[in-house]
Amino acid sequence: MPAHDGLSSAAETGATPVKTGEGFYCFLRYGHILSSLLREFLESSFLEQFCPRRLTRSQFCFLKLIAGNSELQVGELARCLGVSPAASSKNIDRLERLGLVVRETSSEDRRATLLTVSPEGRRLVEDFERLKASQLAPVIEELGEERTEEFCDLLREVCLGLLERTTAPDAPCMRCAGYYSPDCSVVELHGECSLKPRRGVEA
Repeated sequence: MPAHDGLSSAAETGATPVKTGEGFYCFLRYGHILSSLLREFLESSFLEQFCPRRLTRSQFCFLKLIAGNSELQVGELARCLGVSPAASSKNIDRLERLGLVVRETSSEDRRATLLTVSPEGRRLVEDFERLKASQLAPVIEELGEERTEEFCDLLREVCLGLLERTTAPDAPCMRCAGYYSPDCSVVELHGECSLKPRRGVEA
């Protein structure tokens, strides 16, 4: 069987040939479809339709992290997201201009600048979660509790198997998109979690 266009065969790369069946390609096919649906349909579509002046996915990630932490420091945000202070400031400036975050000087340390989400910014994050729930909840409910648990167990097993074969990045992990769990197994493999709440948020 000839190699696909743009791909080298196992013989050409020196890799050990691996037997793959239809199940392997079925997994890849639906894995990619699920990933693109979550990213494009639920996230990109939401940002295009509902965000004022259209935020980028990176800027929305900034907003979501700020919303999950009370009085987050500017320097801490840059470190958590693995970006330069300049890139962090640029994204914060835009969020501030749109009235989604508030930047204030700390009363305890005048050198520190604190970030909090505005009521409008919090509504935006909450609307995002409601949109996801409205699209996903009916599908999950149709699966039923038992099948959903089995599916999640399989997803966890596959994700961890793939992560064990990758090199941990220098930047903190953001793979869960903010759906943090205290017992996340990924943290054990990839170290610090960017999206872990670092302090409480007032209701």
